[in-house]
Amino acid sequence: MIARILYRNSVQGVLNYVLGKAESTILGFQNTYSDTDTNTDFFGRVLHYLGNRHDSEKRYVHATINLPRGEQLDDKDFFELSKAYMEHMGYGEQPFIVVRHCDTKHEHVHIVSTTIREDCLQINLSNDFKRNVATQKYLEKQFGLSPSPETRQSKVLPKYEMPQFKNEDISGVRFYMQDIINNTLQKYKVRSFKELAELLGPNHIQLRTVDHNGRIGVSFGIEVKDGYRSRFINGYTVHPQLSGPKLQKVFELNQKSKLFPMVKKRLEKQLRTTFGLFRTIGPEHLPDILRSHQNLDCRLNYDGQGKAVDFSIYDKSGYVLNSKEMEKDIGILENPALFECEYTQMYAESVQLQLELQRCIKEAYRSSYQDSWNRTLFSEHIIRMPIKSIVTEMAKSERFRFLRKYLHTDNRNLGDLIRKQFEITKDKLYTPELVREERALQTKAGLIIQAIDKQLFEPTKQREVLFEFIRSLSTIYDNGNLTYANSNRHKAELNMGPIPMPNQIDFYVSPGFIKENEKVLDGILNDKTAKEIKLNPTAIFQPLMFPNLYGAMASPYRKKFENLSLRAYYKYAERAQVSFEKSPKDYVQFFNAKGFYFEKQGEKICIGSIYSKYPVKVSIAPKTQAYLESSINLDNILEGQTKILEDIGANGRDNLKNLWSGYLMERGQYNKVAYLYVLEGVRPNLPIEILEHHMENGLREALHTVAKIQIDRKHAHLLRKGVYALGNLLGSENPKPEEAYNGFKDELTDWSKYKGRGISM
Repeated sequence: MIARILYRNSVQGVLNYVLGKAESTILGFQNTYSDTDTNTDFFGRVLHYLGNRHDSEKRYVHATINLPRGEQLDDKDFFELSKAYMEHMGYGEQPFIVVRHCDTKHEHVHIVSTTIREDCLQINLSNDFKRNVATQKYLEKQFGLSPSPETRQSKVLPKYEMPQFKNEDISGVRFYMQDIINNTLQKYKVRSFKELAELLGPNHIQLRTVDHNGRIGVSFGIEVKDGYRSRFINGYTVHPQLSGPKLQKVFELNQKSKLFPMVKKRLEKQLRTTFGLFRTIGPEHLPDILRSHQNLDCRLNYDGQGKAVDFSIYDKSGYVLNSKEMEKDIGILENPALFECEYTQMYAESVQLQLELQRCIKEAYRSSYQDSWNRTLFSEHIIRMPIKSIVTEMAKSERFRFLRKYLHTDNRNLGDLIRKQFEITKDKLYTPELVREERALQTKAGLIIQAIDKQLFEPTKQREVLFEFIRSLSTIYDNGNLTYANSNRHKAELNMGPIPMPNQIDFYVSPGFIKENEKVLDGILNDKTAKEIKLNPTAIFQPLMFPNLYGAMASPYRKKFENLSLRAYYKYAERAQVSFEKSPKDYVQFFNAKGFYFEKQGEKICIGSIYSKYPVKVSIAPKTQAYLESSINLDNILEGQTKILEDIGANGRDNLKNLWSGYLMERGQYNKVAYLYVLEGVRPNLPIEILEHHMENGLREALHTVAKIQIDRKHAHLLRKGVYALGNLLGSENPKPEEAYNGFKDELTDWSKYKGRGISM
């Protein structure tokens, strides 16, 4: 089903439309103060009375609920669906009417109400469109309806097929026009009636304009297969927003937008860059060239003889620009030297080709470094990689394949071109990277000095955690020097004396957590905000990654960390749950299920975490607070948090492992979650609605797969025991047993591929 909600500053026109249809049925009234004497006139007076007690432009609400084609509900169930929708959207206590229409192929109802309450205050409209989507998903399951699409489909135009309508099917013609025109205006930033007519042409919709003393009127017509052409319908009749004056306002806004000159300038630069690669371009090859090189949608325009005379760019911003609208030397006719022949060939001696090859080489260096198992420093990787390996990596890229397609040369000449740019590119990469690595090491040394001087750790525990602290920055300390853990190329002087080494060195960590740890230390030592250091939500899991380090952190700094990490995760979690959140109650309870809670502190509402070592609270945004306070039973909701949090603790899920499992699930890492669930017994801290969504989205299959692997591994382990025993009887050397898979450690740190090879930055 699809639910839509709109707001109006007057209600009479909406009521006339909703009640004026011949094929309409009033399913019922709600909260109209009279169960026996309610009629449309009385209801209209109620809405008018309430709405005029406030001066908001959004005094009245008009919602529609559309069922998928072919699906039906009887009047009673449709009325119950409508009441449930209004309840979740916050209008459960408001007067409203539900009217069913049968004039289209999909069954739908209209709901009309007011946003103004009896106390003259307006219902909080925060997050209403997002709540609409969440409510829609919830009611689909409750009433057994087909689910709506996960991604927005409004910008995908229907197929270019000739529509078929009978002469008397005027409503069908109008709805077809409305759908196509609205989708076109959403997908493109149209700037004139002429441009709109060209965009509507492939869908067989024609456009006419009439000038009435400076006021432009517009009408639309449609052509069908049997030769029948519908009469031209006034734009306002098709839809009130499609009248001539209103379309003109849309065109003027798109034309005057500050984005338009920026788009035009960018496209001109992209076209010049591409043209600089070629000696000649066959016009028919231009769309493929621009798509491959610049990811631009280009369409050719032809004259009466079928010759390409110019082109249009359908930009991702929504603007459609013709070559004539750009600088004069860009069009096809204005560039005869480039477009004069049908043969396409690159200019091998061009400066642009040299830059493209250099770019391919740089990309090959970076991609080969990312795929490398032996992760040394990038500068060492640059020196070590031979040209043959780089060329092999280059051949995998789309950019290089594009160059090779239109270069029209043999491998020898192509190899010569690459060799000429290889050393140049190597030097351009190596020197800045060497400087960057040196500065990064000095920064790490500075953080270590700051941590000691500012007493980051409790005095009694500082010596114990120094080794782990240094390693948490992917560095090693030796004889007054600090080096990278995976290279001795750079050194930074650091006099710390002897550092106690642990009895057993078992320190493995992923590069992502090391980078995040460095951000955290920079923030808490230099009093920076989460926004300044660009903290990620994974910062909240640092105590899980470095338990000794954060366990020994002095109280003031640990509180700063709790504050920074809570802010970063809170912003992420708010975005992650919004598509499931139907009301302020859901907002609070979804956070509760993850182990977070809300408290009133004076006039502010703050959020806290059960995972924090200290009771740190972070105030929520004023708009979010107003949204929560719009709930009439907020105090009861806050009181109910205790039971949810107690259940989490009683079930042993008050651990960052459980929150991490839920985070992985929200990121779609179902295999990793399955390993944690099966091998470690880690249960995710997520609300049941979101958990069910992920189960249907692929988590269930991942759990089955991992469970089967685990069963097979146990069988193999039993067989292996027998093999080892037989080997001992035969006098062979003791074989090294295979290390058991640790799902949590491996999936959290991803350290296995670095074991024995050092740790990357």
